[in-house]
Amino acid sequence: MLKQRTLRQLARTVGIGLHSGTKVELVLRPAAAETGIVFRRVDLDPPVEIKLTPEAVVDTRMATTIGRDNVRIATIEHMMSALAGLGIDNCYIDVDAPEIPIMDGSAASFVFLLQAAGIEELNAPKKFIRVLKPVEIVDGDKWARLEPHFGYRLKFSIDFNHPAIDSTEQVVEVDFAHDSYIQQVSRARTFGFVNEVEALRAGGLAMGGTFENAIVMDEYRVLNTDGLRAGDEFAKHKILDAIGDLSALGRPLMASYSAHKSGHAINNRLLRALVADATAFDVVTFEEDGLAPAAFLPRAQPA
Repeated sequence: MLKQRTLRQLARTVGIGLHSGTKVELVLRPAAAETGIVFRRVDLDPPVEIKLTPEAVVDTRMATTIGRDNVRIATIEHMMSALAGLGIDNCYIDVDAPEIPIMDGSAASFVFLLQAAGIEELNAPKKFIRVLKPVEIVDGDKWARLEPHFGYRLKFSIDFNHPAIDSTEQVVEVDFAHDSYIQQVSRARTFGFVNEVEALRAGGLAMGGTFENAIVMDEYRVLNTDGLRAGDEFAKHKILDAIGDLSALGRPLMASYSAHKSGHAINNRLLRALVADATAFDVVTFEEDGLAPAAFLPRAQPA
């Protein structure tokens, strides 16, 4: 039986919020089966819990932000990508600020944190959201689509009309039946442009952005002295973000995702469209590993 997963023990780290620029302490704790992913603002009295669902997403400007009443937790997508990439179904996420720390701008630090804590199987079947028919969101020249697929694969194309980005791979695809999240996705960093920084900071965003946690470009080139980690890092980061955004379903997704110039907003609209149509999906479990898609078997995710 493919079982639900949680952490073996708690994991703790401290970092800086990308948009707030403030110090953040993050604690990830084990959770029982069927808990899902639950965020907790522990700096509030009493602490406020926000369970991750598509409807919990309240803002998608520059990051994915969840909220409940007037309480917000921003920039969750990289950490959620790591949780989904390692197949963790249940976890409490305690944070003492309104934002998840950015770490190095990728999901790699969160992967390391989760691996250090260890992963434990629970005595409950893993429940998958299986897409049964195509669902699509189109917004001008941007779009995202979910289609039935016995596994989990993602394809993304980018078009930034920027020399540094245009010289890299514009279309990437990962299929977790044979591709490793850790090796091929997790290290792709977020990116931004120098000429946007002033406007972002005037709006209270990117206050913690540095060369240590983002790829930074001027009008022509990458300014980071160490360059890119891979020739497809820009497009791969969009895949990383999409995995995090799609994990807001609260269950692992059995589907083929494809997108062009999509972002947090379209990804969330896609999830809401999916769950709004009861004929577009069902929930399945696999009592025998041999009947499950290769994408979700432990051997499909080498370290």
